[in-house]
Amino acid sequence: MTISEKIFATHDLSHKGFVAPGDIIRVHVDWILASEVSWAGMEKTYNLFGKPGIFRNDRFWLSGDHVVDPRVNELPQVQALISGSERAKKTFKMTEYQGMNYTILHTEFYRERAQPGMLVVGSDSHTCSSGAVGCLAIGLGAADVTLPLVTGETWFKVPEAINIRLVGTPKPGIGGKDIILHILQVLKRNTIASDRIVEFTGPALRHLSLDTRFAVSNMTTELGGITGLFVPDDITHDFINRRKIARHKCHTLYFKPDADAEYAAVHEIDLVNVGSFIARYPQPDDVVLVTEEEGMVLDGCFIGACTTTEEDLILGALVIEQAMKTGSKPTAKGKRKVVPGSMPILHRLRELGLCDIYADAGFEIGIPGCSYCVGMSADQAAPGEVWISSQNRNFENRMGKGSIGHLASAATVAASSFEMKLVDPSNVLAAIDLNRWESFRTASIHSDAIHSKSDLEYVEPCDCGDYSSAAAQRQKQTEKRRLGKNGGRETNILQGKVQRLGDFIDTDALAPAEFLVDMKNNLDAGIFCLVHAHPTFRKRAQQGFNIVVGGKGFGCGSSREQAVMALLGKSGPTIP
Repeated sequence: MTISEKIFATHDLSHKGFVAPGDIIRVHVDWILASEVSWAGMEKTYNLFGKPGIFRNDRFWLSGDHVVDPRVNELPQVQALISGSERAKKTFKMTEYQGMNYTILHTEFYRERAQPGMLVVGSDSHTCSSGAVGCLAIGLGAADVTLPLVTGETWFKVPEAINIRLVGTPKPGIGGKDIILHILQVLKRNTIASDRIVEFTGPALRHLSLDTRFAVSNMTTELGGITGLFVPDDITHDFINRRKIARHKCHTLYFKPDADAEYAAVHEIDLVNVGSFIARYPQPDDVVLVTEEEGMVLDGCFIGACTTTEEDLILGALVIEQAMKTGSKPTAKGKRKVVPGSMPILHRLRELGLCDIYADAGFEIGIPGCSYCVGMSADQAAPGEVWISSQNRNFENRMGKGSIGHLASAATVAASSFEMKLVDPSNVLAAIDLNRWESFRTASIHSDAIHSKSDLEYVEPCDCGDYSSAAAQRQKQTEKRRLGKNGGRETNILQGKVQRLGDFIDTDALAPAEFLVDMKNNLDAGIFCLVHAHPTFRKRAQQGFNIVVGGKGFGCGSSREQAVMALLGKSGPTIP
């Protein structure tokens, strides 16, 4: 079996000991994740269930990060979100609740709670970030997450997996953002990874810190994968064991894929080929070297979002420091913002004096939150503005209606912030004192820093018996699914008028972020369905064009139940 199959098998309540792609299994879950925005939808579903209580008050991780911000917290819509989260804390007697703007949802969960071998579900598409530690973490819609919150159980149809083997040694200063952008460049979005789990293996893992792995796992959803996870190793083991709280490091199960594990595809990525990249608006896989777009005039530089880790923030500050040593000074033009992923990271940046470096370079330092990455709160890029950002998505209108956002590493954003023009950071990175850089990276230690022999032991699912027949079972199930109820092939015929929408229609287009807070029901959501991407869609739906034909990657993007609500409510009575 693959790593993901072993984790599924361990959590499978039938206890048969093995699973194969296509199996529909009932599993127990270890953790539930939600933001203050997704909890608003989950609470409605929870109330419809009759308020039955939740399965464990110590395994619900609820973070205020998407909309909450001291600058807008007095608004009625934001107050309602805060009240909902505080109500959950009180009602469920939650032990892990940290309140508003303590952390971006995924940051401190990965750093201090996710453990290898766990099965986690969250109402956010970047739940996959915790795959960095060998945890099977999957984002679902808010309603789909409410049931396991109550029962501790859910079901999955076991997906296929692909293997991305990482080889070679990355250049100094090249981190997770540039690695995943290179993978997007080579494999393209919503192709080989679509509807599959991505497992990262290979000899290059010994060069990758946990923060680097986090950034790669985080953006596996942009690649189109259901989730992405790394084979846990000694680096993972050391990272977990440095935690202070025993209960967050004593439930580990270290799995690795079997030598004969069957993957839907295997691809090799040589990290020697990774440089400083930019993903050009509006597609995360339109990736080129920064040198190809060097000199692009910018209106804003943003370093932040969940994909930007502590080590990225440190490196960004060191790039600024080194550039200033050679005489660079920030121009008066443009906007600069840095948002650390959690309060512990912000405190550490202050202790290291790195916040002062950002401030000297003209950066406003924000409190933990999604900020410009979702463009639905206090921080929004203006129409027509061009930004370079270390966030994970550059979809249309993502940073703000009518804005243009390109993706790059924190180092690239930092180097570009002085003249507000895109700059290749390679020369600055080469001049940085690597020993000092390494000394600052205590949150993501490399294998070179592990001096004692690890006691890591890989295990197998309990009661596994003989799963050598998994391949045969897989083929049998595949054939069975192709047949109808009577053993023959069935065809269902739909009749109606068709609207064709094209490829990669994402949930950000189906339910634009700026309207999410006000979407109380299907009709509310339907008013704004595809309002930017396909403005005539709603009118045509009312005219009887009732069959929607999407192309590749339809429904990709955020784990956003409002996208479904918008389609259901698209033919409402009011079309603005």
